[in-house]
Amino acid sequence: MSKLWKFKPCDEVLAGRFFREMENLPKPLAALLVQRGCKTVEEAGLFLNPALSTLRDPFELPDMDKAVVRIRRALSGDEKITVFGDYDVDGVCSTALLVRVLRELGGDVSAVIPSRFDDGYGLSADALTACITEHHPSLIVTVDCGTGSVEAVEKAGAAGVDVVITDHHEPGGQIAPAAAVVNPKCVEGHPARILAGAGVAFKLCHALIKTGRDNGCLASASVDLKKYLDFVAVATVADLVPLLGENRALVRAGFQSLENSCRAGWNALKKLAGITGAIETHHAGFAFGPRINAAGRIGHPDAALELLLTDLPARADELAQLLDQANRERQAIEKEMVREAIEEIDSYFDGTKNFGLVIAREGWHTGVIGIVASRLVARYGRPVAVIGMDGQTGRGSCRSIDTCNILDGLEACAGLLTRFGGHAMAAGLDIEEPDLDAFKALFNEAVAGQIRNRDLQPVLEIDRVITLADADELLMNGIRRAGPFGQDNPEPVWAVFGVNVADSRILKEKHLKLALSDGAVRREAIGFNLAEKLPSGPVDLAFTLQENDWNGRTTIQLNLRDLRPAHSPL
Repeated sequence: MSKLWKFKPCDEVLAGRFFREMENLPKPLAALLVQRGCKTVEEAGLFLNPALSTLRDPFELPDMDKAVVRIRRALSGDEKITVFGDYDVDGVCSTALLVRVLRELGGDVSAVIPSRFDDGYGLSADALTACITEHHPSLIVTVDCGTGSVEAVEKAGAAGVDVVITDHHEPGGQIAPAAAVVNPKCVEGHPARILAGAGVAFKLCHALIKTGRDNGCLASASVDLKKYLDFVAVATVADLVPLLGENRALVRAGFQSLENSCRAGWNALKKLAGITGAIETHHAGFAFGPRINAAGRIGHPDAALELLLTDLPARADELAQLLDQANRERQAIEKEMVREAIEEIDSYFDGTKNFGLVIAREGWHTGVIGIVASRLVARYGRPVAVIGMDGQTGRGSCRSIDTCNILDGLEACAGLLTRFGGHAMAAGLDIEEPDLDAFKALFNEAVAGQIRNRDLQPVLEIDRVITLADADELLMNGIRRAGPFGQDNPEPVWAVFGVNVADSRILKEKHLKLALSDGAVRREAIGFNLAEKLPSGPVDLAFTLQENDWNGRTTIQLNLRDLRPAHSPL
């Protein structure tokens, strides 16, 4: 399906002011800063130069004072502390961060990463029992989970174990009666709501160090928190929280730490992925993240945590290889599941009748169904539920599109589900096999009620129309300063109109390589998986800008997002 090009509006007067008053700021970047929400020159300057000095006081988070008091009492009393995390990237990185900091402060600290398959998500009552039985803590500190774990926290209290919760998920109901619940989303409109779980855990570490230093603690005085921002950066990118505000400062500083990392685990992953030089968001999202995630998806959650905790390079290399193998296994499973799903859906798909797609198969790996659902949404432009059946029971993962709240669709089917939850764009469910056919029909009907009369043509949002001459090193330098890019701060997409194709080639039967000219300037372009759009005349292009290093020569290259026959701008 062809894409609808949608051009973002811009306050041209404000963009002009930024261009005039800010040094070395190209006009397209001035407009981008306006579009990204900057309203003053000062705000634009902070956006381009996010600094750790702008971080807010960690004690602004709810219950932070209580959490610090309880944890410092445990540290001074040589109590056993267990950090309880989660099996995704944010959970594993948060766990490694807090374990390392507490140990540097002299704590007797162990860690637990629950199994996706045996324990499920979060601090469940069963996982709590196993944690206490194995580690015998007097204090459990959760990261990236626990806000709603009422039963588990009550069970811990009955066993004489205190719980401090750090989390960033929306409270879905009753809040656990813990010694402290450090979750900014427990306070409506809290400025720290954008933090990932690792961001909240870092705030806790900051508060612990700050209090320790104020009280003359020598261990606190020697801790350099900046060296722990590598964990925060990778988790923040991988967890798809907004790369705005404090998150920008945390991620940029964390990437600098990763570039010169002394940690055996990160260095092993970098070596495995062939990463040298500057760290960018795609490294965190597509090199580090999938390998750490694969541990929990395929069945080795402890391996990812050990990788981030070991200081032994040889062991780190072994663990990195194990995670890489798990990721390759995940990719193979995913590829086969996607193939089977497409084959089945294509056999019946009718865009006028099929709005909410449900596909289920016996034996499908439940650790991969969420990724498969995302692939199917991208292909069909419809909300999708993918269900892995295990006999009479099934576990499903749902992904949606911008125009459909998938949780509303599931609520319409609540009578057919044994469990469900999530949010507008992603959700999970459990179902019994006898209810499957009825669920398929009712889910399709519920989704149709939301999107039947809406335009489902995919939209490509474009930040700015520029010229080939604008796509130069000055703009490239400005784009680097506008990063890191990710959720809510996407890499800018530019467009040029009516340029000529001086040369064209097809690479590997599916990619497009172009040389473009407007009569005065020539630029190279690459279009991955765009071979079918090989142009025969002047074209309009939508692209991101990148540097291409080849044979020791660096050039500006257009990474095509779409192209079409030339149109005159309106």
